[in-house]
Amino acid sequence: MSLINLIVVLVIVGVILFLINNYLPMDGKIKNILNIVVVIVVILWLLQSFGVLSGLNI
Repeated sequence: MSLINLIVVLVIVGVILFLINNYLPMDGKIKNILNIVVVIVVILWLLQSFGVLSGLNI
């Protein structure tokens, strides 16, 4: 996967998370949990994309 594709995916995920946080009425605790889950998933995806977690099949 090229660097441009990674940046585009990160920007899209960031915009979607921004829109969810600002325009969907949710409790603050649920928003925090959602943010943490999305960040962890994105970090794991980036590590797998760069080959650090090559044995992990997500």
